[in-house]
Amino acid sequence: MSEPKTATPTPAGDTYKGWVFKWTNYIKGYQRRWFVLSNGLLSYYRTQAEMGHTCRGTINLATATITVDDACNFVISNGGAQTYHLKASCEVERQRWITALELAKAKAARLQPESDDSGDDFSQSPPSAPSGKGGGGSQNSEVQSALRTLGSKVEDLSTCNDLISKHGSALQRSLSELDSLRLTGEAGDKFRQVTERATLFRITSNAMINACRDFLALAQAHSKRWQKALQAEREQRVRLEETLEQLAKQHNHLERAFRGAAAQANPAADNKSAVGAAKGEASDEDDDNEFFDAVEEAPEFITVPADPHFHKRSSSNASGFNSEMCSDDQSLNEEPLAMNQESPSQESLPLKKRRTRIPDKPNYSLNLWSIMKNCIGKELSKIPMPVNFNEPISMLQRLSEDLEYHELLDKATKCHSSLEQMCYVAAFSVSSYSTTVHRTGKPFNPLLGETYELDRRRESGYRSLCEQVSHHPPAAAHHAISDRGWTLRQEITVASKFRGKYLSIMPLGTIHAIFEKGNNHYTWKKVTTTVHNIIVGKLWIDQSGEIDVVNHTTGDRCHLKFAPYSYFSRDVARKVTGVVMDKEGKAHYVLSGTWDEKMEFSRVMQSTRGGENGSEGKQKTVYQTLKAREVWRKNPLPEGAETMYYFTALALTLNELEEPVAPTDSRRRPDQRLMEDGRWDEANSEKQRLEEKQRIARREREREAFSQRAPSHPDEAVDEDSLTDPSLKSAPHDLYKALWFERCQDRITGEQVHIYKGGYWEAKERGCWEGCPDIF
Repeated sequence: MSEPKTATPTPAGDTYKGWVFKWTNYIKGYQRRWFVLSNGLLSYYRTQAEMGHTCRGTINLATATITVDDACNFVISNGGAQTYHLKASCEVERQRWITALELAKAKAARLQPESDDSGDDFSQSPPSAPSGKGGGGSQNSEVQSALRTLGSKVEDLSTCNDLISKHGSALQRSLSELDSLRLTGEAGDKFRQVTERATLFRITSNAMINACRDFLALAQAHSKRWQKALQAEREQRVRLEETLEQLAKQHNHLERAFRGAAAQANPAADNKSAVGAAKGEASDEDDDNEFFDAVEEAPEFITVPADPHFHKRSSSNASGFNSEMCSDDQSLNEEPLAMNQESPSQESLPLKKRRTRIPDKPNYSLNLWSIMKNCIGKELSKIPMPVNFNEPISMLQRLSEDLEYHELLDKATKCHSSLEQMCYVAAFSVSSYSTTVHRTGKPFNPLLGETYELDRRRESGYRSLCEQVSHHPPAAAHHAISDRGWTLRQEITVASKFRGKYLSIMPLGTIHAIFEKGNNHYTWKKVTTTVHNIIVGKLWIDQSGEIDVVNHTTGDRCHLKFAPYSYFSRDVARKVTGVVMDKEGKAHYVLSGTWDEKMEFSRVMQSTRGGENGSEGKQKTVYQTLKAREVWRKNPLPEGAETMYYFTALALTLNELEEPVAPTDSRRRPDQRLMEDGRWDEANSEKQRLEEKQRIARREREREAFSQRAPSHPDEAVDEDSLTDPSLKSAPHDLYKALWFERCQDRITGEQVHIYKGGYWEAKERGCWEGCPDIF
């Protein structure tokens, strides 16, 4: 047998390790194992090299019993399935282990009175014989053991913290007494007392530091083990994916073989059967064009490629359908629209050159303590959030970014049918999310009455206006009109829920797109935005939910589904799928793509109800489609975007100073401008000033509203405190009315919304901004 190594305690005195012989079974008898006693847990390994990755078993001493058999043998049992029969090399070595185990048990019982057992799930005990471990411990027990060990270290830290607090208080009292003491004979005694307490404090602090060091070392050691376990899980997932892929292909080939056999058995089948055979032939030629949604998402439909020459072989009664299809495809594949014809005077003026860069984002570290200390003694509503969490544009400018891909609406005006137009409107509704994939910064909350204009009439034929129309709840109204025959309007209110690890942002409100040609009126809502890793880790954003784009004129509808991110999904991340249907529910187009890159559409030739059953027992619809064509693709980011808040080319121009704009325009907001210039400390001070100014203005409006309410309640006294009395919450507390938008009922949705009432662009032409409030 190999010579045992003498176990030696660590300097901290809480770890003991060495070679001990452990009973395994009747065949192998006692085998040498490396035992480690730490924090009330006795673990063993086959070799010292296994300590970094494989623990063979662990027993919690807090509930264990320790008995001595003879000069060298001793038994450790937790009263359940775990019993270690051990033998030391000599009596002296056995006594060292017994002493260390008894001390560790006492400490574990004191610190962890309620901890559960853990260790060898596979240990086997022969009848009336020593028991031992026959195989490797489960990963679950290993993780539980690690968590208990970490918990023990946390308890040590807590104990040391209490001692530091106790001795620190005593030291502070002694220092206070010494400070008030005059020079008498007691001075020497007081000095000695201070010295003793300072020494105790230093010893306790050193223990605290050592405990922290041990905690860090233990966490690092277990992190390597967990990384290996994670890698094993990933490799297993890859193998499962490959197996599922093979099964899916086999199922597909069997389905095609069955349909081919059915077609041969019934050559006089109708045109529908011929279409099925043509689908089988096309699938054989190009398997790569087939795609299936992720299994866990339970997709409602499957698309397969149809024969591109199917319509030429169809019977004559389908000629009308085919000619319509050709016309539609030509329209959808048309060249980009030319610029609208301008008047000679406008053509003579050169287009304004927009900026392509802003100052780089400063590398300022966020000091949470500096934020917390500024919150001491303040009301929650008056705590300013630093600009470190922001990006240098306002929410109004972020809304205007929806128009980055306005050319989709321009193309939609040229479509010959509402179904074609629906494809472009649906793609436009998806395109507005493409800017969010890297943009984790929060836009500035607009001040009440703040506006933002985006005049791109000469470059792109449209101009838009946003105004913050409400502060509680915050709501922004947006109106854009184009010379090319479309109008876009929306009023968005944001609701959010903090769920611990992530933040869900739910935009409330309806978006309207109206086209002059055909008088088509579309509406849709936004999906939920989720910001992950709020507390720890790198922030990342996901979009999930469903959108129904509805044409209220024709009844056409497009149902879009934003698939949430899933670690186990085989599908591409950020996937979006949708189907364009007429008012009868017949599918005409299928859309697919991702919200951060591109969208494609495919013309539906035939749809069949059947296919595989979904997770809820519902049959999926199989759509035979022509080759997919791209309808939208994201513009590349400007060079160096990573140092400019990941702004797009349009976003870089949004805060560029222009004249003349309204005095309430976001471009004139001083804290936002200071942040863009990299002067964040000044921006924080200015932001706090603006917010306080807004509170003062709100109190003035409340006072005015209360004074108008007072005549109807003459017995009530009007004082400063009554303005915040909860009993007055039911009363109208704010007389504010938007300047450029008016509140009315939407005739399509029935919602109370703010709609542009006109007058802004005329005021800009006159240079008359008399009605604008002073908010900056």
